[in-house]
Amino acid sequence: MCGIVGYTGPREAFDILIEGLKKLEYRGYDSAGLALQDGDRIRVVKAAGSIAALEKRVRGQIKPLQVGLGHTRWATHGRPTDENAHPHLSCCGNFAVVHNGIIENYSALRDWLRDEKGHVFRSETDTEVLAHLLEEFYAGDLLEALRRTAEIVEGSYAMAALSAHEPGRLVCARKDSPLIIGLGEGENYIASDITALLSHTRRAYILEDGEFASVTAEEVKISRAGGEILQKEVFTVKWDAVAAEKGGYNHFMLKEIMEQPTAVRETLRQRIDTAAGRVNLNELNFAPEELCALEKIYIIACGTAYHAGLVGKYAIEKLAGLPVEVDLASEFRYREPILLKQKHLVITVSQSGETADTLAALRLARRKGVRVLAVTNVVGSSVAREADEVLYTRAGPEIAVASTKAYLTQLIALYLVALYLGDLRKALPSEEAARLVRDLDRLPGLLKQILAEERLSELRAYADRLARWENAFFLGRNLDYAVAMEGSLKLKEISYIHAEAYAAGELKHGPLALITEGIPVIVLATQESILDKTLSNIQEVNARGGAVFAVIPEGRGEIARQVEGAFYLPPVKDLLAPVLSAVPLQLIAYYAAVARGCSVDKPRNLAKSVTVE
Repeated sequence: MCGIVGYTGPREAFDILIEGLKKLEYRGYDSAGLALQDGDRIRVVKAAGSIAALEKRVRGQIKPLQVGLGHTRWATHGRPTDENAHPHLSCCGNFAVVHNGIIENYSALRDWLRDEKGHVFRSETDTEVLAHLLEEFYAGDLLEALRRTAEIVEGSYAMAALSAHEPGRLVCARKDSPLIIGLGEGENYIASDITALLSHTRRAYILEDGEFASVTAEEVKISRAGGEILQKEVFTVKWDAVAAEKGGYNHFMLKEIMEQPTAVRETLRQRIDTAAGRVNLNELNFAPEELCALEKIYIIACGTAYHAGLVGKYAIEKLAGLPVEVDLASEFRYREPILLKQKHLVITVSQSGETADTLAALRLARRKGVRVLAVTNVVGSSVAREADEVLYTRAGPEIAVASTKAYLTQLIALYLVALYLGDLRKALPSEEAARLVRDLDRLPGLLKQILAEERLSELRAYADRLARWENAFFLGRNLDYAVAMEGSLKLKEISYIHAEAYAAGELKHGPLALITEGIPVIVLATQESILDKTLSNIQEVNARGGAVFAVIPEGRGEIARQVEGAFYLPPVKDLLAPVLSAVPLQLIAYYAAVARGCSVDKPRNLAKSVTVE
């Protein structure tokens, strides 16, 4: 989730680019940079850290220039450093590139360019290969060089480039990552987000996958890979600046819920091979014999990440045959845990990588000589730096305090670890592993089905009724209980409705006394092997007058007939159901909070990252 801004026209590009980058700050970033055309050369300035630091470094140091590209980086390949910041230059310095996305085959391309073509690389990033490919393929037409580059790269990209050989011209292309062309009078713009351009224009072309654009001050030409020129409709932006940051949604939380299919796809990218039916975690440098010798795993986390860890426990125990303990990080180090070097592995889960309690638990494990695998979203974070190995979730920046896409991507990361360990330890039959890998690959599409507008209306209507209550209960068994805990947390933290989650089998051991006439009870019933037991719990609630809303698999009408409302999930393996069942609970919490007039993105008393104990 990086930010791109480009400008070509008669005005000074520096101010326009810096302003655009500042408008994209809400997306999150760890470094920023500019590339400006200066006659027959390109001037590049970049820095890790804030845009303000970049601005201070550059302002007044270079003469006014009229064409350039700007970029804010959210690291995926390589640490947040000056060298890894975009834009990236080719060897000769005549081509500059900015890029959002992931180039999956960058390692092979880098080897080819370095070993066979003599290119010299200066960074750790996947993006730098694009600049060298442009130099390699350039034969007098920058757009044609970009087309040839796009033909051989694999992965996702929104990329933009300029060349010292072609003054006044920017070129760009899109696949899977957003990119727009802003239309001005005698000037034009490129951006990854309309927010960057609203102070200059509300007219834009929105590029679709596989489209390319040549942009000068006088004209914009959009074409397909084969060169066919397209006549695109101009999109007129009607949002204000604040709404534009949210992609037209009323709140960041809703935007981030809707981004989950893409976030899950990014977490899976390059890590599953559906043809071979295997998980590829070559980014982890554990020795196979080390993982095969493990006798126990601890998963340590806080809040939502702890709930992801509970799902991870089920997955690892089932697929890898390893016992797993899940601990709240705030409790772990105070109970003198038994940690055995070479026999135990600690997995820490943290969206920000800066959670104080999780860091303390990680450091305890390291002091005892136990290896630590971090599951985190932020490259260069404290957890990422101090762990032995890191599995990045690639969710992109998450602005809302209530975690949604970070949670789902943590689930995916833990499923990948479970499958990887199961394969390595010979605990999982290859046929079953292959089926699960294919099912993982289907999840982004299934999430899109859940998030279709007609499905949202069902949840909005239920949430409006729920919003009138001050108490609610969540029930589930097995994996459904772990998801119920996350659903309960979401509801209480943003709607301020007191919500509690219980293992459904514990209903008769006390919680049943709390069921009164009409009280909302949300039941998760996605695990086919124990549906009958959950149905029995639903009947117990009904007998006491509770109002049940159930999240159930498609085709289970016999359950729907015994509840006041139901939301159907697309067919999926029991083990993977938590990825789907969490989404309606997120939406119920969101719509209930809106109905109650709560501050959805910034709930009272809460912070996005808890960096103190």
